[in-house]
Amino acid sequence: MTENDSGSLVGLKNSVKEHFDRLFKRYPQLSGQRDGIFAAYNTLTAAYKNGHKLLVCGNGGSAADADHIVGELMKGFNKKRTLDTETATRIDNCFKGYIDHASRLLQGVLPAIALTQHTALSTAFSNDVRGDMVFAQQVYGYGCKGDVLLAISTSGNAGNVVNAAVLARALDVAVIGLTGQPGGKLADICDTLIAVPGSSTAEIQELHLPIYHTLCAMLEDTFF
Repeated sequence: MTENDSGSLVGLKNSVKEHFDRLFKRYPQLSGQRDGIFAAYNTLTAAYKNGHKLLVCGNGGSAADADHIVGELMKGFNKKRTLDTETATRIDNCFKGYIDHASRLLQGVLPAIALTQHTALSTAFSNDVRGDMVFAQQVYGYGCKGDVLLAISTSGNAGNVVNAAVLARALDVAVIGLTGQPGGKLADICDTLIAVPGSSTAEIQELHLPIYHTLCAMLEDTFF
């Protein structure tokens, strides 16, 4: 896929291109990250087309971002994501006598897991083994060849996030880094790096949100 002179991406659905182009109109300071963001979209699209999933990790505000991203992917974001007829019929038949038209209460998903949300596992592993390997342990447990890890760290140096990325590479799990500039340790580990400008953690996090919202919207319009 290529870009034409107006900056639109050729070969994509119009709605997907519109999401992508709108990001840089609203946030021109992200123009230097066009290639990285599009590469991340391609990586995620390939993973989902082949039946794989996304793992996401980060600390503090980035942990909240990880949970936010999973929320946008595991249910309708801008669309309701109605189930296909065959799947809906099978579900409705199984729910017969319990809930009428149960399939209408479900939505299509893009599988994603936030590694930040398993409190018992995380605290036990941190106490019993080593805290900076807690995300790596989950990548080892959940990750399969063809999956994707989105590693979020404003500095790019968060130890538990870096270790998760290193472990992901060992398992042939693709790594997308979402960081501030210049990317820290993650810059040398990631398959794709999106390093946004910003002079503080808050400024970097404020630019992470429109990026992952755009990626979620592009993916939703690709698959639903």
